[in-house]
Amino acid sequence: MKKIPAASEDLQFDGPANYRIVVQGTLDENWSERVGGMTVSAVRTATGSSRTELRGPLLDQAALQGVLDTLYDLHLAILNVEKINDLQ
Repeated sequence: MKKIPAASEDLQFDGPANYRIVVQGTLDENWSERVGGMTVSAVRTATGSSRTELRGPLLDQAALQGVLDTLYDLHLAILNVEKINDLQ
């Protein structure tokens, strides 16, 4: 069995943190409450395709899963999910 090197810092997902999620397509800013109060920003790429960035705090991994489930139910392709930092 191949051993995976330990990260210098273990990630924690059981508390509040800021996240950045990018999806393909456009999601209106009015969806903010449905995605945990995250800020919703639609942008165009250099090639002209549309992307939506969701950014903000979520309470825990269950809240993150709720947001991802909502995006899945809307048939939006999830391009990136990034934990930016923990909240104190």
